[in-house]
Amino acid sequence: MDTEAVARLAGTAVTHGSSDDPDVLDFSANVNPEVPDGVAETYAGALDGSRTYPPEDYPEYRRAAARYVDCDAADVVPTAGGLAAIRLAVAVTVDPGDRVLVPAPSFGEYAHEVELQGGEAVAADHDVTLDRDPHEFALAVVCNPNNPTGDAYEPSALADFAERCRAAGTPLLVDEAFLGFTDRSSLAGEPGVVVARSLTKLFGLPGLRAGFAVATGELRERIRTAALTWGLGWPAAAVGAHCMDSPEFVAETRDRVASERERLWRAFDADPRFSVYDPDPPMEAATAPFVLLDCGSAEGVEELLSRARAAGIELRDARSFAGLETHVRVAVRTPAEHDRLLGALDVRE
Repeated sequence: MDTEAVARLAGTAVTHGSSDDPDVLDFSANVNPEVPDGVAETYAGALDGSRTYPPEDYPEYRRAAARYVDCDAADVVPTAGGLAAIRLAVAVTVDPGDRVLVPAPSFGEYAHEVELQGGEAVAADHDVTLDRDPHEFALAVVCNPNNPTGDAYEPSALADFAERCRAAGTPLLVDEAFLGFTDRSSLAGEPGVVVARSLTKLFGLPGLRAGFAVATGELRERIRTAALTWGLGWPAAAVGAHCMDSPEFVAETRDRVASERERLWRAFDADPRFSVYDPDPPMEAATAPFVLLDCGSAEGVEELLSRARAAGIELRDARSFAGLETHVRVAVRTPAEHDRLLGALDVRE
């Protein structure tokens, strides 16, 4: 890690949204409001195991992850959340002075992690990222589906880009934090690709800090060597494995999110105060658990946020994303909560 970069970035932080007020209805964080059955019992049952160090290879967790994304368990590296997997991938591929392709607008940590290694983050519009030449970069990063726009890459186009990255000798980091909300296949296990997965969004447990990286060959060994020993506590490993082995919960969540996202999209799109983000090819229609609204002006953003807060509702101010100076992101939650949201904002269906 580049010490000068660490000093330069000291005190900086990337905004994620989410409110710590239990009385606020939180539409700012893209976290499932529901959790799988049996989570509490599994967490409590991990207490006895927590009196000893967990096994360094986390066999049950890795097997559950392998079933979850359809890869070889040997290629899974457990991490304390998706961001920890991203940090590992960047740390083992980027040296000072390296150029790294990152999408925009998107998750601010990509550039942050690159700069911590002394690299240069080169931003490209996320919908044309796959058109760039991988030979120009030490690492390429894509977010699929993309945060905060919510759209996903056409699978064959992403596979083709992965192949071009392999041919160029450029590792490809694919952040699949929201892919579990869809029925799309993961790139986990593809040579030359590092997949970063977070369990905390789909399973409604952001404080659990459970995720994993998937890579193959030499890239996997570098990530495994760089990973912290016992980087995942017993509760996270036990609950994470339980969640990944909950296919009925995943299927029900996907159905609810798809239906309710469509409901919010239509309601906001019919309101003249807003313009709902709608992707152009090669990106495909929204697949993530949120919608992105253009309020037309910074004043429109302030008015919307203020009106929501007056009703005890928190939305995500998307102006922290470069290029989204007039936008707000709204998470997809439950039908009853959407009733309250739309009513508070006077959005008619």
